[in-house]
Amino acid sequence: MSTKELVVAKIQHLPDSFAEELNDFVDFLVIRQDRTRWQLWQQFAESSQIAESDFSDYLINLEQYENRLAQGEIKW
Repeated sequence: MSTKELVVAKIQHLPDSFAEELNDFVDFLVIRQDRTRWQLWQQFAESSQIAESDFSDYLINLEQYENRLAQGEIKW
C-alpha cells in the first residue's frame, strides 16, 4: 500500500468533525509548496500577530517599527 493510500485510509476513519481542520492543513501544505503564496502567507501571519497583540505590546512594537524605519529595513 502506498503512502497516499495509507493517508486516505486513515482519513476515512476520522470523524467528520476533523474534516474542516484536515482540509485547512492540506491547504497549508499546498500553499507551502508555492514560494510566492508562502511568502504572502508569512506576511499575513506576521501582520495578524501584530494586529492581535494586546495593547501592552504596542509600545514595544512601535519602537521596533521605528528602529526598522530608521535602519532602512522598511519604508514609510
